[in-house]
Amino acid sequence: MKAVLLIAGLGTRLRPLTDSVPKCLLPINGKPLLGIWFDKLVTAGVSEVLINTHWLADQVTDYIEKHCPPELKVSVFHEQHLLGSAGTLAANRDFFGDQPFFIIYGDNLSDVDLADLYASHMQHRPVLTLSTFEAEFPERCGIAEIDQQQIIQGFIEKPKTPLSNRAAAGIYVADKKIFDYFPQHPNSSVLDLGFDVIPRLVGKMRNYSIDKLIDIGTFENYQKANGDMPEGVHP
Repeated sequence: MKAVLLIAGLGTRLRPLTDSVPKCLLPINGKPLLGIWFDKLVTAGVSEVLINTHWLADQVTDYIEKHCPPELKVSVFHEQHLLGSAGTLAANRDFFGDQPFFIIYGDNLSDVDLADLYASHMQHRPVLTLSTFEAEFPERCGIAEIDQQQIIQGFIEKPKTPLSNRAAAGIYVADKKIFDYFPQHPNSSVLDLGFDVIPRLVGKMRNYSIDKLIDIGTFENYQKANGDMPEGVHP
C-alpha cells in the first residue's frame, strides 16, 4: 500500500515559528507532526510513502533519515518551485502504480482511522474517496454536497456562499483513474487538487466522514492541537 504525504508548504501563517522549523516538524504534544503521520501510516499497513519537500528541506530529510520507522520506505521529491498538490501527484505518477493510494495533506492532525478509510474505498471503488469533516468556517474550505448514498454531487473550493458545512479534510484514497481527470493542458505550472481536479470528479467520489481534524496552519489551531485534541489522536 502506498501514500503521498504533502508537506512542502511554507507555513507563512505560523511565522516566526516556521522561519527556522518546517511546519511538518512542529511538535504536537512533544512529537513532530510528521512523526505522528508516520505512525498512522504504519498502523494502516502503508509500506511506501512519497514526501515532497521545499522549505527547509534539509531538516525534513534529516528527520526522515533518523526517525522514519523501519517498516516504511520513504521517497523524497524535492520541489525547487512548489507544484501544488495535484502538480506533485502528476510529476510522480509512476510512483503510485495500479493500486489505490492515500493522498494526505501533512499539515492536518486527525483521529481518522486510515485502515477503515481504505477499506471503505475498496468496498465501493470510486475514483476518489473524499474524507470530510464539519467545518466551523466552510467559506474557508473546499465544500462538498453529499447525497443520501454518500455520493458527492457538488464540490466548490472556498465558496462565498457554502451550500453545506462538510469540508474536504485533505485525507483521501484515490484510484489510479484519478489521473484521467487532471487537466491535459493546464493554464499554470501549479496544479491544485481542490481547484483543478476534485471538481471534475463530481458524481465519481464517495464521502467518508471523520470527526476530528485540525489544520495546524494558524497559531490558534496549532495551540488547539497541542491542548484540545482527545487522547488517542497522537501517539
